[in-house]
Amino acid sequence: MNKPGRTAAHPSTKRALQEVRIIGGQWKRSRLPVPDLPGLRPTPDRVRETLFNWLGQDLSGWRCLDAFAGSGALGFEAASRGASEVVLLEKDRAAAQALRASAQRLCAATMRIEQADALLWMRAAPRGHFDLVLLDPPFAAQLHEGALQAALPLLAPRGHLYLEAAEPWDERLAGTAGLQLLRHSRAGAVHFHLLRRREGDGGTTTLAAGIHTQQGASE
Repeated sequence: MNKPGRTAAHPSTKRALQEVRIIGGQWKRSRLPVPDLPGLRPTPDRVRETLFNWLGQDLSGWRCLDAFAGSGALGFEAASRGASEVVLLEKDRAAAQALRASAQRLCAATMRIEQADALLWMRAAPRGHFDLVLLDPPFAAQLHEGALQAALPLLAPRGHLYLEAAEPWDERLAGTAGLQLLRHSRAGAVHFHLLRRREGDGGTTTLAAGIHTQQGASE
């Protein structure tokens, strides 16, 4: 997934040679290549471990969307844990090709990789289809508000949404967005959140503001 990152200590080393490992499920310890693309930073192992501890390790029957897939670390983790459908969206052609190659290598029959603009794809997608939407847009692109607006209608009743951001998303703004903040934690400069669609929300709520600097609920 896309993260703000430090400059590599050895600029001559191609990040295409780097890999991220799947940490749980049927493909545990399998490795995914990280394409050599500016700003591409996979979600760290510790963050993914925390997320799937929150969700539970068995996602059998879940329909999941990884909207800004990047390395695919989050989407492959969901598929590895038994999700019945996992859609990965990636705008960059080379990154999308790498994701398809990894899915083919793992015989990932439940996964579908779309080379697409995430916001446009989500706005056109059927409502209420996904049990889990994973959002980790590039921090510098300021896509968080638009991504949340586009993702909320896609959630099934009581569906979950995962959000990574440079700042915490507080309970007040979560409520404004029609979401309930369940968990929040921080790893370095990254705040990560688990939210759930509120019962009775039809997915038409408009966000009043973007990410807020006030500290949200944390473990």
